[in-house]
Amino acid sequence: MERGAAGAVIAALVLGGGAVACSKGTEEKSPEMTPAAAVAEAAKTTGKITSMHYRMTGKVPGAGQVQAEARMSVKPLAMSMKMTASEQKTQGPVEIRLVDKAMYIGGGAEAAKEMGGKHWIKFDLAALGADKQLNTQQLGAGQAGQNPAQDSTFLTSSKHVTKVGEETVDGVKTTHYKGDITLADMRAYLKAQKLDKATLAQREKSLDQYAKMGADKMAMDMWIDGSNHTKQFRMRGDATQGPLDMTITFLDYNKPVTVTAPSAKDTADLAEMMKGARQG
Repeated sequence: MERGAAGAVIAALVLGGGAVACSKGTEEKSPEMTPAAAVAEAAKTTGKITSMHYRMTGKVPGAGQVQAEARMSVKPLAMSMKMTASEQKTQGPVEIRLVDKAMYIGGGAEAAKEMGGKHWIKFDLAALGADKQLNTQQLGAGQAGQNPAQDSTFLTSSKHVTKVGEETVDGVKTTHYKGDITLADMRAYLKAQKLDKATLAQREKSLDQYAKMGADKMAMDMWIDGSNHTKQFRMRGDATQGPLDMTITFLDYNKPVTVTAPSAKDTADLAEMMKGARQG
């Protein structure tokens, strides 16, 4: 179960384009923003995102080929994700739920064989300090709670952003931008944002995920729709454990997201399991 799935913290960005003005009966295009200015302007939209539905595909070091689909609420923080990874030991998708400050991982029938017939295992992250005491990255926790739309603003740390052109993604017209980013530049960008402690800690956690992979430099491609929302992005880099090549496609934004905890009768609580082991 602990090697069931690996999370991957991946990011997305909101960008914008030019507008059309009308003067004296003729239509003229206003000066187009530079790619860097478009990135900086569109990044402001990120703060207005309250929820998202996205799909993730690609290759993650330590997990192999990964496919996932998730719905996430920013406030209150909640997430539901189904993920499969080529290197996972369980058959079928692993489901991850984050709700009420606890993470639940469901491994299906095979997990139930090892947990007395229960299909879910609960991690009370606050009580256990799971990120420090457990290899939760292997369990999929690396993705739980991470906000890919928010993390997308790291593209503004690139010293050279370019516009590739106009492209259609999933039937939606978009503008494609790209740029290279480094962990050092992203950390410097974060420090310059004057974020509150909680937000800063969350954003730094995303960078720590890349650092653990050994991905110090990455290439980012962004496809931005006409509403200044990211439709799709791709991140590539060479990590210590192998190549990272992930694509996230956003399916919608700011729609209600409801995540419920699994039935207590079908859930094994890790805190109680550990307590019992210590007493034994």
